[in-house]
Amino acid sequence: MITVSDNAKAYINRLLTEQNKDASYFVRVGVKAGGCSGLEYELDFDNQTKNGDEVFEDKGIKVVVDMKSLLYLYGTELDYTGGLNGKGLVFNNPNASRTCGCGESFAV
Repeated sequence: MITVSDNAKAYINRLLTEQNKDASYFVRVGVKAGGCSGLEYELDFDNQTKNGDEVFEDKGIKVVVDMKSLLYLYGTELDYTGGLNGKGLVFNNPNASRTCGCGESFAV
């Protein structure tokens, strides 16, 4: 399961409104090879599910993950931070054994 914090929910809803995305859009998260720690997070809005996608909904936010990425992301919480290191969505991933300084890549 992928969960969404209250702060992330507010931020995602604000982005959807600003980008004029209708109710058919959801958050697509994934993992790809890359980054200084070996794996990079992917995050985007989408309105088309694909074969093999897993769909989660938390706090009214629909999150879709492909099956391969789910192995790395299961139990992750999407959160929003506005701190000194920049603002935006962050992944609180219990499966990551280490992350890079910017938080955009990780290793398991």
